[in-house]
Amino acid sequence: NNTKNEGIGGSKNFYSIFESELSQHIPVVHATIAGCRFVGRTTVGNRRGILVPNTTSDIELQHLCNTLPDNVVVQRIEERLSALGNIVACNDHVALVHPDVDRETEDVIGDVLGVEVFRQTVGGQALVGSYCKFTNQQPFLKIRV
Repeated sequence: NNTKNEGIGGSKNFYSIFESELSQHIPVVHATIAGCRFVGRTTVGNRRGILVPNTTSDIELQHLCNTLPDNVVVQRIEERLSALGNIVACNDHVALVHPDVDRETEDVIGDVLGVEVFRQTVGGQALVGSYCKFTNQQPFLKIRV
């Protein structure tokens, strides 16, 4: 995927490792979502866009819009299951989503990320984003799934 969001407030050495390894390939953005540093559990995205929960402040949303490339859509999403990183697993072609996401959320995921969306469980677990991740090359599944 083409963006890497990192929470604000971690050690400078931690961030410098990410920046030195990734910044030549993708933008590394220091951000918070709803005032929290665990941005990977609350956001989901690919090279086309990033989705953030409705708890994202206007300032945080504007920071992402100003920091990410113009071709990356930043969209706040109204979904009761707000830990988007836990309920969605996606790459640039497909997204697996928690079976209980709203129909409107499913449509927004497909439109913003430009992917085909499937309601699915992974190993019987509805939190698909917690139990698997995948790049455009390969999937990663949690052991015993």
